[in-house]
Amino acid sequence: MTDTDRSTKRHVLRREIAGTIGLLTDEHDFRVMRRYRSFTFDDHTTYLEQVEAVLRTRAAQGTHTTIALFDPEDYAAFCTGTGLEPDTPASRTRFTAELATTGPTVPYDGRPLTELVPELVDEAVRQATWEYAAMLLARLGPCVTCGEDIGRATFTRASRLVTRVLDTAPPGNRHLVCSVTGTPETLLAVLHADQQPDGTHHLDAAELLEFTTVLALGLATRSPGGLVMRTSAPGTTDRVYGWRLRADQGDGLVPLTAGEVFDAYCTDVDSGDLISPESGVDYCVPPDLGDDGAPPAHRH
Repeated sequence: MTDTDRSTKRHVLRREIAGTIGLLTDEHDFRVMRRYRSFTFDDHTTYLEQVEAVLRTRAAQGTHTTIALFDPEDYAAFCTGTGLEPDTPASRTRFTAELATTGPTVPYDGRPLTELVPELVDEAVRQATWEYAAMLLARLGPCVTCGEDIGRATFTRASRLVTRVLDTAPPGNRHLVCSVTGTPETLLAVLHADQQPDGTHHLDAAELLEFTTVLALGLATRSPGGLVMRTSAPGTTDRVYGWRLRADQGDGLVPLTAGEVFDAYCTDVDSGDLISPESGVDYCVPPDLGDDGAPPAHRH
């Protein structure tokens, strides 16, 4: 094999190696990283421009790159836990590799960072919400009366409810929002179910897991909350309806009236002032969810 052949093969292999770039998305995190002498950037705007140039170059070479959210506090904790010296590029590379498998990421698809960064931050919030809700569910432990694992039982119950909500929805794209009021803040989860050409609906597995976990937490802790569905289909008005979470009643979801849905959508959350309703939207009562034949909810 000639040197040219070897070089060509190495070039082909480089194109098949996926990479991850840890991104400092905001000015504050960037300033924190500047305390390390080996981090040589001194301007956040220039840093973002250089990252974007690297991403474009890799894409032009046919190389796939994932963007991960680089958090300086998590990085410092990682170095402490692994015994790595934090002020070295090698340690940052090790941490970024870890992010590729455990942290929030988005694939680089050619869009500018101004569009990708909000998506990356949303992914980070979604993952943090799921982790927090899952932790609270796990802490509930077993029922002192019957020994049943409360978190696991309520998650199963929430999964059945989500299935019934989706199965009874009219045709079209579905957009579900679940909110659970708690301490220190309200948890929000969103689930999209877009209709495919064959009539089936595509669900993102991570979204579904997070949504079901937040719903389960609301039911298990009997926290105030609600679930709102919006459906959209060509040639029809959008339909908006919802339920109030009531773990002590029936299946845990109490239908909202059309007036209650209208008030929720047409009232400013901060000021309480009325907002003009959207045109082409029908605020209505939800369909009957029926009975899935599941055993009664845990009530001890």
